[in-house]
Amino acid sequence: MTTAVAVIGASGRMGSQACQAVEAADGLELVGRFDDGDDLGDLGGADVAVELTVPSASPANVRHCVEQGVHAVVGTTGWTPERLAELETVLAGHEGVGVLIAPNFSVGAILLMRFAREAARFYESVEIVELHHPDKVDAPSGTAVRTAEGIALARAEAGLGEMPDATTHDPHGARGARIEGIPVHAVRLRGLVAHQEVLLGAEGEALTIRHDSFDRASFMPGVLAGVRAVASRPGLTVGLEHVLDL
Repeated sequence: MTTAVAVIGASGRMGSQACQAVEAADGLELVGRFDDGDDLGDLGGADVAVELTVPSASPANVRHCVEQGVHAVVGTTGWTPERLAELETVLAGHEGVGVLIAPNFSVGAILLMRFAREAARFYESVEIVELHHPDKVDAPSGTAVRTAEGIALARAEAGLGEMPDATTHDPHGARGARIEGIPVHAVRLRGLVAHQEVLLGAEGEALTIRHDSFDRASFMPGVLAGVRAVASRPGLTVGLEHVLDL
């Protein structure tokens, strides 16, 4: 059985690669390419839509998919708890429709998050540095936010308290953002694609866990895995790790 797929954001860097990946994949058929301002209509008769746009447009696009009875695989970041709650309300009125929101489609990035959670309970200090191309519109990245949330939960479960930091004067924000108490630093540099490292420290030692995506092709196996799995997961799923059994 062939699954009909539409891509929203088809002319973007991720979207164009997703179109190519779907066209080359067994059992999938690309039936629609849509971009900003296009009338999504019935999404070309798609069973699944891959949504790869920008945070300001994504909620409305995903809502349209759900209302059309089309499953959605979402790679756009910026999904706050409030937006997720609104989406769950929409999904409640459309039984059987599934939405997968993936802060990162890279299998390596998913593994980094898993390893970081495992390591976090053993180290007194931890910080995250995420590095991306300068055309990325949001900071910190969705991957960094999700990584920080997982680390914070692991630290809390291990009974760890606040991390040591004697900083009392930081008028320029040099210590970065704080996500669930975890410092996160964002770098935007021409030539980069998507990179993240987690720095963990204890007395006398340090552990660095790093993942690098050098090409957006690295995200395509995750996109295809999401497309193939989303119909079997009604309701909202956040994180590709659930599809990968991680």
